[in-house]
Amino acid sequence: MTITTDEHRAHEYADLPRLMSLMTGDEKHGPAATSTLDVLWVLYDRVLRVTPERTADPGRDRFLLSKGHGPMAYYAVLAAKGFLPVEWLPGFGGYDSPLGHHPDRLLVPGAEIGSGSLGHGLPLGVGTALGLRAQGLGDPAVWVLIGDAELDEGSNHEAIAFAGPAGLDRLHTVVVDNSSASHARPGGIAARFEAAGWSAATVDGRDHAGLYKAFTAPHPGRPHVVVARVEPKNA
Repeated sequence: MTITTDEHRAHEYADLPRLMSLMTGDEKHGPAATSTLDVLWVLYDRVLRVTPERTADPGRDRFLLSKGHGPMAYYAVLAAKGFLPVEWLPGFGGYDSPLGHHPDRLLVPGAEIGSGSLGHGLPLGVGTALGLRAQGLGDPAVWVLIGDAELDEGSNHEAIAFAGPAGLDRLHTVVVDNSSASHARPGGIAARFEAAGWSAATVDGRDHAGLYKAFTAPHPGRPHVVVARVEPKNA
């Protein structure tokens, strides 16, 4: 029997809970991990132009995980896609494991940045997009995943305010909104980005078709943000 691409994709996705269950120990930040699972899967499965063989290719897409606390879903997706061995997962958080409680770009294959300090990923994404532009590399896309609570950090608002007028149209941000921010945003999260000249979409963060449509929406001349709403952290 021939297995179709869609069947293989469904099998890989269905295996993610098992891969996540291999990672045990303290300080797992479970809600932070599970809130990002579907966003990460759709990006790595259908959107990002990067493979384990292309992690050093200048023409690859860059994915920057700013929401680096609770990276179990990230590690599970990287393992499912062949970036790192599944055998590494049970050692998660161990003193001799490359899979720390916050990803380290020097230890985790495919990781573009070390992350976990709230508010630094989007500024790094802006710098990455500017660097690619300066090198004449107009094709690679830059994707940054942040949490809604990170918008409490002023560094992100500086990045948002800069990227729109700078026309960084290869910059994409996904805000995983699990209602954990301390400060409300008048008009909602997307409105904050739109006010700075960004293209914006708000979708169900568990709806794969909706996520893919939002991720691939055209946004000529403007950076793009997708607000992915998931169940509240403390629900």
